[in-house]
Amino acid sequence: MDPKLLDILVCPLCKSPLLYRKPENELICKADRLAFPIRDGIPIMLEDEARRLRVEEEISR
Repeated sequence: MDPKLLDILVCPLCKSPLLYRKPENELICKADRLAFPIRDGIPIMLEDEARRLRVEEEISR
């Protein structure tokens, strides 16, 4: 994931900054507890494509 792209991407719902989880290939919104997938190097920033994070999932990474 390009660091420059990470600097400008925000959650499409609340506009919060996103965390990049390299092993899961996801962008995480802590505020909405959503994980947006990255497919073929392209972030899929659609609410319908995001998965809801479970309560027990650690999001501090």
